[in-house]
Amino acid sequence: MSKIAIMGAMPEEIAPILEKLESYTTVEYAGNRYYEAKYKGVELVIAYSKIGKVFSTLTATTMIEHFGAKKLLFSGVAGAINPSLRVGDLIVATKLSQHDLDITVFGHPYGFVPEGSVFIAADNEMISMSKEVAKEMGKTIQEGIIATGDQFVANEERKNWIGKEFNADALEMEGGSVAVVCNALNIPFFILRAISDAADMDASFSFDKFLETSAIESAEFVMKMVDKVIAD
Repeated sequence: MSKIAIMGAMPEEIAPILEKLESYTTVEYAGNRYYEAKYKGVELVIAYSKIGKVFSTLTATTMIEHFGAKKLLFSGVAGAINPSLRVGDLIVATKLSQHDLDITVFGHPYGFVPEGSVFIAADNEMISMSKEVAKEMGKTIQEGIIATGDQFVANEERKNWIGKEFNADALEMEGGSVAVVCNALNIPFFILRAISDAADMDASFSFDKFLETSAIESAEFVMKMVDKVIAD
């Protein structure tokens, strides 16, 4: 069985995954730390990239090209665009785009560069597996389009524009670039996001506390996904 990469953007997003493993080796490479482990007879490489498209591109490429990963699963948080999404909901990306990529002055649509595409689809097989995992865990997951950009979008007007332009359900800062890397290198990938900010937020909401609890839940989901991939 081939090596599987598990990736997050922040240390909090991979900490519960590392806790589920009996042991792991830490490798320092290209200004980052990568954790290698054996799990049920399969090799894993785990890392958090740091925030944004550049760091996530570097990390995903390194996991594939240097560490030899043949499948990649990403777990993290995202902001809601679709009003049906609530804080704590899980969304699985069907396809991803880059909302801040703009060469429209040359007649191209937003998110497009020549020889590229506006959207990149995630792996259908792993999306199907995620439905089985959700059912087993008694959880509801939504599928949707995720838009990625190098800004934390707090502006309602901008958020609505991204929703309209890309038909996006959620937005974050890494998925679209990870998708580009995996697509270019022919690596099946899966992106799971827990909604951390949405229209139903109240004043007592603590992002740090949410990140900790959602990371534990997402880690359980991702490891059950890994079990499915191994069994496949």
